[in-house]
Amino acid sequence: MIETIAITVLIVAISMAFLAIGIILRKNGKFPNTHVSGNKAMRKRGIGCVQSQDREARAPKRIKVRERIKN
Repeated sequence: MIETIAITVLIVAISMAFLAIGIILRKNGKFPNTHVSGNKAMRKRGIGCVQSQDREARAPKRIKVRERIKN
């Protein structure tokens, strides 16, 4: 049981070290943007992130149309 946990922790530590080395050796030193909004081809087609679209839909509108209530 302890051997399995130790091996798992070792594998995770090695993976983290490789990620850190990859970030350090790059020019910009940050992860690539894999988000939908970061893709130029998706933006050209008008495809956006669901979370961004939901946030825009829930945002209060500046111009509101008052509805008439009929009695």
